[in-house]
Amino acid sequence: LHVVKNVMAQQEKTARNIPLILGIWGEKGQGKTFQLELTCRVMGMTPVVMSAGELEDEEAGRPGQLIRERYRAAANLMKRAGKMSCLIINDVDAGVGRMGDNQYTVNCQMVMGTLMNICDHPERVSGGGDWLEGDTLPRTPIIVTGNDLSTLYAPLI
Repeated sequence: LHVVKNVMAQQEKTARNIPLILGIWGEKGQGKTFQLELTCRVMGMTPVVMSAGELEDEEAGRPGQLIRERYRAAANLMKRAGKMSCLIINDVDAGVGRMGDNQYTVNCQMVMGTLMNICDHPERVSGGGDWLEGDTLPRTPIIVTGNDLSTLYAPLI
């Protein structure tokens, strides 16, 4: 339903009240990722998938850039190939959530900022180069899974 609402919102230009990010949360081992992959397969979708391990890097800013690249890849599947797609980030809380006294890195902040920026302007996501006037993307849903999404930056969820 989340994917369909986002695609319809793009076509009808009514995207204001429809969230771009859907969070699926639950205890460890409940099959969140498995069920999501199965649902995508049944719907005939081609998701672009990321894991929490890709949300940290020794180079500051690289995970944010990777999210933009993967979002653009999913959007281009919809735009060029006409296939339903979405960006899936598995175990997002393990990659960028606050757990106890752990250190909040620059990359965590960049990932949150990147996701918030994509939510604000889903049709205008930079690929890292110059802005091209006609370079618009279809609104592409983002689905995140996690065990405790309350550890994420509050405005994002």
